Amino acid sequence: MMRKIRLFARHWLLALLYPRPIVGLLYLPRFISHWRRYASTAHGQSMPFSDMQPCLGDWSTHTPFDAHYFYQGAWLSRALAASKPARHVDVGSSVLTMSVLSATVETVFVDYRPLKANLPGLDSVAGNILNLPFPSGSAESLSCLHVIEHIGLGRYGDPIDPMGSVKAALELQRVLKPGGKLYLSLPIGRERICFNAHRVHSPNSVLRMFSSLKLVSFSVVDDQGAFTENSTMSSAEKLEYGCGMFVFEREAS
Repeated sequence: MMRKIRLFARHWLLALLYPRPIVGLLYLPRFISHWRRYASTAHGQSMPFSDMQPCLGDWSTHTPFDAHYFYQGAWLSRALAASKPARHVDVGSSVLTMSVLSATVETVFVDYRPLKANLPGLDSVAGNILNLPFPSGSAESLSCLHVIEHIGLGRYGDPIDPMGSVKAALELQRVLKPGGKLYLSLPIGRERICFNAHRVHSPNSVLRMFSSLKLVSFSVVDDQGAFTENSTMSSAEKLEYGCGMFVFEREAS
């Protein structure tokens, strides 16, 4: 009985908080109307009130998505499909992206919080972006998407460090081999610290953090969620919260 009560409370709490807090209340009349209509025609189907799991915010004219994560995953997968590395190393990016990426390229996924999943083509290892478990100059193909802006803010259990993003950038540069490519994304725009969620860097600050590498290309998701591939740095200077996608390369010795 207690388990059912906990599930019931959880389902209704989530309904009122996700995807937009409290807005779900506006859709309660529609939910009740639909429930009554279904119940009146569902002869013989058991539908206890305690099993209800309202999804109050899913009725929309378009499929909602997070533009930063949607486009950065597409951007990386297309880049690797073109470059065809023998092995790709990712540090802390979306595990959903890695699950798909590993179907076409052998992928080593490094995260501060180890991923407990088994999948062919995906090797998950525990590691700290400030002390990666790889020799210097060993990674031919490396990615880090929407990660370094979090380092040092304590959000994911990592130690507090005001220089976290800078130190992470130095470590990514350390492990990249000559001729290797780094695929990086992070929030760009008006430079600020949104403690303890993330930092937002200006495009030029990102270039300074990765000064030992050559910028190959730059793409961006703007404040309206529109994606522009192979854009200019100047197009992102006045953004509030965009997503910059940088391809860096370490020049061969």
